[in-house]
Amino acid sequence: EQAKDLANVLKSGKMPAPAHIVQEDIVGPSLGQASINAGIMSFIVALILLMVYMCSMYGFIPGMVANGALVLNLFFTLGILSSFQAALTMSGIAGMVLALGMAVDANVLIYERTKEELRAGKGVKKALADGYSNAFSAIFDSNLTSIITGIILFNFGTGPIRGFATTLIIGILISFFTAVFMTRLFYDYFMGKDKLLTLTFSSKISKNLMANVHFDFMGRNKLWLTITGAAVVVCIAFLATRGLSQSIDFTGGRNFKVQFENKVEPEQIRELISSKFGDANVSVIAIGTDGKTVRISTNYRIEEEGNNIDSEIEAYLYETLKPVLTQNITLETFIDRENHTGGSIISSPSIADDIKVSAIWSVVLALIAIGIYILIRFRNIAYSIGSVAALACDTIIILGAYSICWGWMPFSLEIDQTFIGAILTAIGYSINDKVVIFDRVREFFGLYPKRDKFQLFNDSLNTTLARTINTSLSTLIVLLCIFILGGDSIRSFAFAMILGVVFGTMSSLFVASPIAYILIKGKKSSELNEVSE
Repeated sequence: EQAKDLANVLKSGKMPAPAHIVQEDIVGPSLGQASINAGIMSFIVALILLMVYMCSMYGFIPGMVANGALVLNLFFTLGILSSFQAALTMSGIAGMVLALGMAVDANVLIYERTKEELRAGKGVKKALADGYSNAFSAIFDSNLTSIITGIILFNFGTGPIRGFATTLIIGILISFFTAVFMTRLFYDYFMGKDKLLTLTFSSKISKNLMANVHFDFMGRNKLWLTITGAAVVVCIAFLATRGLSQSIDFTGGRNFKVQFENKVEPEQIRELISSKFGDANVSVIAIGTDGKTVRISTNYRIEEEGNNIDSEIEAYLYETLKPVLTQNITLETFIDRENHTGGSIISSPSIADDIKVSAIWSVVLALIAIGIYILIRFRNIAYSIGSVAALACDTIIILGAYSICWGWMPFSLEIDQTFIGAILTAIGYSINDKVVIFDRVREFFGLYPKRDKFQLFNDSLNTTLARTINTSLSTLIVLLCIFILGGDSIRSFAFAMILGVVFGTMSSLFVASPIAYILIKGKKSSELNEVSE
């Protein structure tokens, strides 16, 4: 669009400055049909498993109401994307699948809160109404913090990351509408006719699951913080010494546009080159629609300088691609930009590495924005410090895990734009747990202003534990489907998100809450008993 605008400006001037097209490419898919099928299969399996999980945890009718909301969520999301004429990428599919997992979060919050009201002796109508109203602030805050990260992701990301951010933001907005309003309409309609009054919002499996737990989370808060600090130091040490497997997005690299005689799949070429180019990162995209031209991007020997480096890499590329080149083709023919016989390089421009700075800024800005929002919403800097410290630990530990594991894990762990998307999404998801816990702490400060703060924090963590575990498990179900069934192209993203969910859940219990407690315990209760309307 920018090129067209510039061409129009040049044509409209008084001086003759015509714009001639020098080169035009139609970019084909970087994924073959097998990868696309794998992405769709992971989506279907994740949706089915989520439905089974909700029914098994909350009973058939409440589970199916939540599942109906999920189906409507999918329907509306696809409709909105279609109205935008948005291109659906693998990252976009991942964003949609993840939005489905996060949509369950709101239903779990409402149902868990309703179960608490039922245990307090209220009738089903009153318990459900209070469940919706009391869960609203936590749902609103957690959704808004996720949207904040999505907006930052959209502004600082490019290409597939913007697609991921778009589907994620749309999915979260739609899930808020379907989970909070449409399911409420369903229950109000039937309970207004005195139906569904025997619902318990539990099943045989979940009836007494984490109902009356009394774990002493705060009793060993210094131990948890020490262990977390040690893990962070180890991760920083690995990052400083071993570093990360940076993709072409961050290192820069060389492009080779290669034309073949026969049709080839991008994955086929990527596998050939990756097996020979060692630790170098490689991406392959189809050019045109005939399936015979690809653009190969790699950061192989990118740090070396010299007049003969390009020639050596072209020769190595020739040897690597021999299995798919026409038989007996010579190196001279392969590197000849004019003679395209049997497979040859058409062009080879370099690419820059200017994405690294924007990626770092996107993570930093996400942490700052969430910290500011928590401060405004909870009116106490202790919650902001606890949240941001925990999120920073999550980020460092995920990066450290990638630093420790790359090179020997059976799948790629390179750091690219998609990985940054995973980090930011993990931050957005991780803050959900913290918001729900702090929301309960704030509520208890209003209800029990004279209660000992140590006990109050423990009670808050224990009463929200079922919700914390259930939402983490539901999201892990989705991510494991992507990881196992989604194909190699999205496996690294899913792995980062799995780490984010696991470490995010742990940091809510063992980092954010202890830090907030340590900062709050010296203050007077009268300063802390503000409860949101």
